[in-house]
Amino acid sequence: MLHPTSTQPAKPRRFGRYTATDALAVVLYIGLPVAAAILPLEQVTALRSNPLVGSYLLNLGVYAVVLVAALVAARQYVVRDLRILGTRPWFTLGVLPLLLVAMLIVTVIVVMLAGGIRESVNQTGLEDMTRQVPWYLTAPLLVLIGPFVEEYIFRHLMIGKLSLYLNRWICYVLSAVLFAALHIAGREDITFQSLAPYLGLGLVLVFAYAWTANNLMFSYFLHALKNLLSVVVMYTVDISSLTP
Repeated sequence: MLHPTSTQPAKPRRFGRYTATDALAVVLYIGLPVAAAILPLEQVTALRSNPLVGSYLLNLGVYAVVLVAALVAARQYVVRDLRILGTRPWFTLGVLPLLLVAMLIVTVIVVMLAGGIRESVNQTGLEDMTRQVPWYLTAPLLVLIGPFVEEYIFRHLMIGKLSLYLNRWICYVLSAVLFAALHIAGREDITFQSLAPYLGLGLVLVFAYAWTANNLMFSYFLHALKNLLSVVVMYTVDISSLTP
């Protein structure tokens, strides 16, 4: 449960072992993008006529399918964690913005240590997508669906359940690094500089998950809040005018 009077991570709760539905969600999460890359989807007229919109629709479809499997697999943890957060609603609402600020600060520090700002291919792709896909279509994917799927995979499975088999500090590192790698894999070379922006985000999400005793919904709300901020900025601010 949450411990509002302490800044130390709470004692992690124990989880059940991996289930067949967990395995299905992971297989879908990995297999569907691989299948999309192998299949000759560029021959589909709708995708060929507008690749950016087509890419968005493919991502929406993949994440929606994985979301269903993830919700089925983690339904008891979702209900439990929402009940825990509901016992201290004002504390939860107060801490989320503070951790969002901490996330931004940590990200800036990690980026500076990596050699400075470098716009990633993933970020460029998102900005290009906002020029053709309206916010009310991207928001469900970026704010609601994507964060839950990623928190389920990288926090719930890679920390909550994997810590049954590995030291939890190893799980923390794997969670942060693989989460960062996901956002650039297949798009650009994996270097510390390219990983840095997402590594900063991952570190704070790992901390939030651990600090709340492995509360999946708390890390999800934090991730969703950060993505909501990103969506607002992408659709209201001309990012290109801010870069040298």
